[in-house]
Amino acid sequence: MGDPREPPEGAPDGGSGNDDEYRSVVFDESFVRAARIQELSARERLAGSFGRATRPRVGLGPLGTVPRQALALLLLILVAFAAAVYFGISSPNRPAIRPEGSQLAVSLVALSPASTVRPVADPAAPFTALPPGYGDGALGLGTPAGAATGHFSKVEVTKALDTVQRYLVASSLAPAALVQGSTAEVRGFVTPGEQAQFDSSVAQPVDDRHHALTGWVVRFDPAQVALAADSVKVAGAMRIDESDANTLQITTDHTFVYALKPAGAPSGAPVTLETVRRQLTFQFDRIDLASAQLRLVDSVLQAGPVPCTGSLAAFVQPVLAGPGGTQVTAPAGTDPGNHARPAWQVCGVLAG
Repeated sequence: MGDPREPPEGAPDGGSGNDDEYRSVVFDESFVRAARIQELSARERLAGSFGRATRPRVGLGPLGTVPRQALALLLLILVAFAAAVYFGISSPNRPAIRPEGSQLAVSLVALSPASTVRPVADPAAPFTALPPGYGDGALGLGTPAGAATGHFSKVEVTKALDTVQRYLVASSLAPAALVQGSTAEVRGFVTPGEQAQFDSSVAQPVDDRHHALTGWVVRFDPAQVALAADSVKVAGAMRIDESDANTLQITTDHTFVYALKPAGAPSGAPVTLETVRRQLTFQFDRIDLASAQLRLVDSVLQAGPVPCTGSLAAFVQPVLAGPGGTQVTAPAGTDPGNHARPAWQVCGVLAG
């Protein structure tokens, strides 16, 4: 009988019928799929594509053997990454570009006495005549309890209030700032974007609405004035708000009363009460909160008794009372037609 492995017609001419040398070659399914060709359509043949009888299958090169599930997972990862980048860029809560330059606007108002500046009755107890409501030092600042706002947590608001309170103590109550000429501690609270403006105000204070040093700190000329009491009386409050979703805003409005005497005067010398009202607007972004710094964007200062003829840009210059009082000429009225004087330079009359 013939070999059962041979075809019924017998082995082809010129061969053994067994082809043993090719039986070791195995074509698996992936090889067959990759080698599959596709004939041109009749339309393509009629269009003149005679250069080749077939067209190659479009594949993915090295990725051609990647399972569909892996491709789908890769595509999903790419879409998720693109979405994260997009929302990270376009998110309304992303930090805005931090402002720099002359951000602080300052308004200084001199309050001139109507006629005579009189010393307090008892230099040992200079604040006796003050009305109720004034506290001693930081106790009079009226710092509220922190409460969450629409976009800032209670912890963030509390931290902002603490920074504002410490700034007010350093800039309005500390003797180093008031009569010793120190500005370093106050500068430490100022955000880097405002430090150049602050430094210009220290180096060359001028009442141009941006570079008055007294917009940043209450201070008296140590060559002329000394503190007559260790304490400062304070009354006022703070308000918490938001200027936008990324900016916390705190507005403070306080009246400070200082007991002053001439520099170098002995104990028992006449004491004058100087009243300074400060209305300040502070702003914080989350970087400011993390660094315990602040942006002072608006400062209004009223001080009296001071003369209308002097400048308040570098120092608050009080009119000090002599033993029997100091006579002062009543301030002249403000002429709105006089354009030689800046419109923001205002002098009022100190009540009482």
